[in-house]
Amino acid sequence: MQLTKEDLLAKANAASKNTLMETLNIEMIDYGPDFLVAKMPVNSRVYQPDGVLHGGATAALAESVGSFASHIFLDTEHLFVRGLEITANHLKSVKEGHVYAKATFLHKGRTTQLLDIRITDDHDNLVSICRLSTITLPKNK
Repeated sequence: MQLTKEDLLAKANAASKNTLMETLNIEMIDYGPDFLVAKMPVNSRVYQPDGVLHGGATAALAESVGSFASHIFLDTEHLFVRGLEITANHLKSVKEGHVYAKATFLHKGRTTQLLDIRITDDHDNLVSICRLSTITLPKNK
């Protein structure tokens, strides 16, 4: 039985309890056949010392949404997903509101995956462009 969109998003968000995603208030909010979207509030929890969004928090958002995308779109009943490499180019500062990360696949192989993750603000301005490579490995039973 395939989960509904709402059930899948609820399951993804429930898996974030007691993790970095919960600490940063990252929430999965939308998905479709080839994408997953998450949002994160921009506030003092994710600031760098001068009061703007920290690049590390942006990278954590990107890796979270990309890894969840690999997990959702790949057969993970007998496999697990791990991040291999992440790059982030930060283009715009954000001081308030939310940022949104949309992960889409550039490559969806059996073993490795490459995702493009665009981070935007509340006004749809491009904040960062990230790339995440992930690997699927067999679970030891």
